[in-house]
Amino acid sequence: MTGDLAAGLARFLSEDIGRTVMISDIQPLSAGARRRNIAFDADLGGCVLRLVATLVPGSIQLLPVDVEAGVRELAREHGVPVPHVLAVCTDTGYVEEPFMLSERLDGETVPRRVLRLVQETGIGDLVGEQLGRAMALLHAIDPEKGSPDLPGSAEDDPAESFLREAESTVAHFLPDRPVFALALRWLTRHLPAPPDRLTLIHTDIRNGNLIVGPDGIEAILDWEGTQRFGDPMRDAAWPALRMWRFGVDDREFGGFTDRATFVRGYTAAGGDFDEDRFRWWKVACTLAWGTMLAAQAAAFLDGTVPSIVMAASGRRIPEIEWDLLMQIRPTGSR
Repeated sequence: MTGDLAAGLARFLSEDIGRTVMISDIQPLSAGARRRNIAFDADLGGCVLRLVATLVPGSIQLLPVDVEAGVRELAREHGVPVPHVLAVCTDTGYVEEPFMLSERLDGETVPRRVLRLVQETGIGDLVGEQLGRAMALLHAIDPEKGSPDLPGSAEDDPAESFLREAESTVAHFLPDRPVFALALRWLTRHLPAPPDRLTLIHTDIRNGNLIVGPDGIEAILDWEGTQRFGDPMRDAAWPALRMWRFGVDDREFGGFTDRATFVRGYTAAGGDFDEDRFRWWKVACTLAWGTMLAAQAAAFLDGTVPSIVMAASGRRIPEIEWDLLMQIRPTGSR
């Protein structure tokens, strides 16, 4: 398989730039439930590029790879730390899956290694502020500059739209779980007013989708869930969920830092942080992750995606129920 992959990548790059390219040092990187990332060197004849190929099976991609690459470059042009995309291929004739090629940056991506680095170097607050700043820069981009192929409508209330979808997914995947029903009632009773301004949102910025080095955040990864018009507090709430702290529960944002530090970075870069909408979206995102875990487990059980990552997802649902109960209690803030 490695040989076929190298041959396919070499053929694509050779045809793309018009001269022979040699591929070497192929190394699989950490793989998620949906995609594979492959590091490799491309020798263009006197110039060697350190690249990453992101392979996305067409059957389960959330965004076409060319649309994802486009929004990544848009964000990078506005100061958001994102690896530069050098090429995109939607033709499955090269490596059997659509893919994009990006520059390879040094740093850690595996969450527990990230936290170990952060703790050893004492940069938790720095990472928290950088996270807030990067998010504010993303939210400052005019959504009209985003591709019309991105999901999200300027006419919709993001919270109402989310709630309708959540009710449907809970009914389909978790109809017999009373905690999810209780959380839906809480979300209905506390539905917030729409934000003053809808923004581009990533929807999955968190520990695990970051490259972190000794100087802090090098890049934000995995833009497949980007929406063109959303509530920026949805993005702010997501990295604060307990499951993205990986055991460092006293540091709300990713196991890095506290809320005040994140907010300081966010507001200093022009973001407008709303505590009430943040809390609503934190509950909403926790519930959404529970339904995603249930959907991933179902995809394994019905044979759609034979992945151990998918198979293991179902066992996390009781943890989500505990998180929901802690968040919707009168003093909830976890």
